[in-house]
This record gives sequence, C-alpha cells and structure tokens, in this order.
Amino acid sequence: MASESVETPSNGGSLADRVSNPAAPADAPPSADAPQNATGDSDLHEPDYSVEVKLSDLQADPNNPLYSIKSFEDLGLDERILKGLSDMGFRKPSKVQERALPLLMSNPPKNLVGQSQSGTGKTAAFVLNVLSRLDLSTEELQQTPQALILAPTRELARQIVGVVQVMGQFLEGLVIGTAVPADASSRPSRLTCSVVVGTPGTVQDLVKKRIMNPSQLKVLVLDEADNMLDQQGLGDQCIRVKGMLPRTIQVVLFSATFPAHVHRYATKFAPDANEITLQHEELTVDGIKQLYMDCANDEEKYSNLVQLYGLLTVGSSIIFVKTRNSAVEIEKRMVAEGHTVASLTGGIEGSQRDAIIDAFRTGAAKVLITTNVLARGIDVSTVSLVVNYDIPEAYVGGSRSREPDYQTYLHRIGRTGRFGRIGVAISFVSNREEWDMLRKIQEHFECNIERVETNDWDEVEDLIKRTLKNSRAQANFVAT
Repeated sequence: MASESVETPSNGGSLADRVSNPAAPADAPPSADAPQNATGDSDLHEPDYSVEVKLSDLQADPNNPLYSIKSFEDLGLDERILKGLSDMGFRKPSKVQERALPLLMSNPPKNLVGQSQSGTGKTAAFVLNVLSRLDLSTEELQQTPQALILAPTRELARQIVGVVQVMGQFLEGLVIGTAVPADASSRPSRLTCSVVVGTPGTVQDLVKKRIMNPSQLKVLVLDEADNMLDQQGLGDQCIRVKGMLPRTIQVVLFSATFPAHVHRYATKFAPDANEITLQHEELTVDGIKQLYMDCANDEEKYSNLVQLYGLLTVGSSIIFVKTRNSAVEIEKRMVAEGHTVASLTGGIEGSQRDAIIDAFRTGAAKVLITTNVLARGIDVSTVSLVVNYDIPEAYVGGSRSREPDYQTYLHRIGRTGRFGRIGVAISFVSNREEWDMLRKIQEHFECNIERVETNDWDEVEDLIKRTLKNSRAQANFVAT
C-alpha cells in the first residue's frame, strides 16, 4: 500500500484532529460531547434501542398477546427446548427476540426479514424456530432434512451447528448435518439428518447429486443474508438452492445490516415477509471503544502492531487485513520475531481452517490475523480487541476515490464487545485516503473515533486496560 506523508500544523489542526472532531475548527475548544475521561466511560452506554415491526398482513393484531413476548414460556415451547435455552444461559428474550419469535413461530408459518445489530440474539431466534418446527417422532423423520440453514462461510456454519447442538441437546432423535466443502472421499452417499447447516455452493451440489433430499424441508434460513444476497456468486447459489426447495417453505433472512438495494432484493427472495428492523443510526455498537492510530507509513503500521502485542494477548484479538497475502506476510514476520499468532483466510484448506478457528475459540491461539472471511457472525466471547490493520474498503466501479465499506466496518468491530462486555477497536491509518475513509465512517455512524498517541506506549496500554476493566464488563448481563 502506498504511503503518503501527512502534514501536522503546529496549532493542532492536523488531519488526525479533524478525523476525531471533523466539525470543529483547529483552534476550537473540546466538544461537550467528547469523552470526559481516558477510559471513555461517558460514551459507553447500554444498548438502548426499539424494534420496529412491519407486518405483511395489514389485519394482524398488534394487541394479540403473542405480538410481543416477555418470556420464552409465552411461546408454548417444548420443555426440552426450554431446558436447552436455560443451559445456554438464556433467562428472558432480548428486545429483538420479543418481537421476532412470535412472528417467526406463528402458524401457518410466515416469511421473515430481520435486521438487528450483532449480539442481539438473531441466531438463537432462528434456531429456536427451526427446532420448534421439527417432527422427530419416527426414525425416518429424524433422518430426513426438515430445516436448512445457510451461512456464507464454513466457520459461521460450524458455529451455528454448535448453537443447534446445545439448544437441541435434550431433543431425542435430533440429528444435525453439516454441508461445507470436504474431501470427496469423506462425502456420504446420503445426508441423513433433520437439520442441515451449510454453505450455498455445497448444498446446491449435494441436492444435485441426490445426496440431500430437500422435498420435506419446512424452513430455509439465510444468516448474514445481506452478504449472501449481495455477493455475485453466493447470491446466484442461494437463488438456485431456493429453486430446488418446496414452494411452501418458510424463508427467514437475518442480518445485522441490510443496505437498501439488498433489502429490495430480500423482499423478493422472501415474499410477503414480516419485517423487524433497527433504525440505521442505532446500528453502532455502544459497548465498543473506537480508537485510531496515526501511522506515517506501512512500516509504522507493522511497528505499532508489534507494540500492541502484549495487549492483544490479554484476552483474544482479531487483526483484519485487506488481502490474503498481507495476512500471510504479517504472520510470517511476527512468528519470526518470536510472537505467537495464527492467520486464517479463504485460501486455507477446510480442515486446517477448522483447526485454526477451534484453537482460537479454546484460547490455544490468542491472536488471529484474518481477512473479511471472519468479519461476519463469528462469536468468540474472549475477543476484547479488534485491529483494523487496513480500513475496510468498498470497491466502487469507475470511482477514482477509495470508499469505506461501512457494513464491513460494523461487522468487524462487532466481533468484540459481545454480550454486554466492553471491547476496543483500533484502526490504523497511514495516508490521506485512509484518513478520509475513517472520517466518512465516523460521520456515517455518528460516532466518536478517538485518536491514540503512540509516543508513549505505557499510556496507550493504560488507556486500553482501563477501558477493558470498565465496570460494565463485570455487570451481570443476560446473554442475547
């Protein structure tokens, strides 16, 4: 990446200052809305949002007792599913679940398009719906696919399998199949399970080869649906898969973000769907302290990353880079200098990717360098720090300027600050174009991204540690 020097006027009106407070002139006093202390306590708030519901049936009665629920028991769930929920630590529904679950689980089944920020319980909601619709009364039904959950990556698919396993652990006869790329020799002649979780291309292939029988499917779920329907390859595969399924199937689309053009397409993919949404401006993650570091060039980016290493291993950390080659090169360089890191990109074989992400989940590997393959959906509760080594960039055809990828930024930093914990996201910027992208991100989400001075690393360490030890991190939060 080309580097570009940034002039810093002596009056403090540097480009970096304008990124922190773009509306203020160089000599303006601090904003009244700025954090009042180094830990940023004043601008870290409990998520407080309302869920907007759009009903496809205009006759639907919002006064119906099941329009919104206050407990899982209100849904009349199987006791064995309630026991699984309890084992997962769920005590009451999140705000999104209060509204989504009655719509999801109504009969006859209705399609749903759901958009809510990371960590609000989307996965639990659609898994609960899937489990509640299974008929496991005979051995034949237990071995017949009745629900299909699609995810954009094998890592997210495997994570969803884990949620289904735990939530459905007391359901006798529940069999879960995983449809992700595998060696041809390990592919079964027939997929005998009641729930299939996989990636679109592999599922399409299994149905074509008659390894998977889709004729009895009742529910189709797309997780990270905006990504699935917006990516050329995945979008085409999802359409083909849906074309192979029963027309009566319930279609459920969930994502943290739905850009307008994707939302229009989603409503065609899931016709006559009920919708739940958060307002766009409510999509920033309040439990995450957002910081940035002013780097003179690419070499200083790497130097700052090495300086951060001690903090990266306090919990678990994810370093996001632009390309697979960058991930490999940074890993090689850091390992050669005696640091323990791992890298995971789409270019690594499936079984090796599984081993890497499993090591990261268990804490055997604490620092993971990755591309956007892990930006979406992955939940590792110990992740306390995310580094945007490269600002996420949208590739706009014909545009001369580099534009930020707002949704990917949101998804990336959402890998930390999960379930009521505090998280820290640090972005590196090394030229004017990157400054401009970060400024646009700040304006887009109406958030404060605070500059961290790198001339005193003891102070940097103190700031980040105090942020992570914020009292909110020790509060008793309900997992959502």
